[in-house]
Amino acid sequence: MLQQKKRELHVAALEKGTAIDHIPPEQLFKVAYLLELEKLDTNTITIGNNFPSKKMGRKGMIKIADKFFEPDEISRIALVAPLVVLNEIEDFEVKRKYPVSLPDKLVGLVKCNNPKCITNNEPMTTHFDVIDKEKCTIKCCYCERKINKEDIIIK
Repeated sequence: MLQQKKRELHVAALEKGTAIDHIPPEQLFKVAYLLELEKLDTNTITIGNNFPSKKMGRKGMIKIADKFFEPDEISRIALVAPLVVLNEIEDFEVKRKYPVSLPDKLVGLVKCNNPKCITNNEPMTTHFDVIDKEKCTIKCCYCERKINKEDIIIK
């Protein structure tokens, strides 16, 4: 009798929706928070962390049934986990697979870390230009303060 390796899925297959893959384990719950998953009251959501990954060593994953993301939602993910891959699934098959990427502008997502910036002293929406997508460096459109990835404060 031949012995076959039995492969098991760590997470149930998704019929229709989005699988967010290759999330750094330390960023998994921040991604869930940024996507406001707690507000999705009719979607089945599966969150898994520390799965083995050939590419990363360990990874996190989130699967959301019957949900496809808008570009502004995706830009939130790219701020904290720029190597994430989104898989759009229909009829249990990946129909579209793509990496997240930062947009050219971030509106209302990030807090300026300059205490004298007008956005910290008046009720107004923040606006940032992304000046380096690889290093995740942004610049406030009001006070022109440059902020590096490690100093970004997400609203």
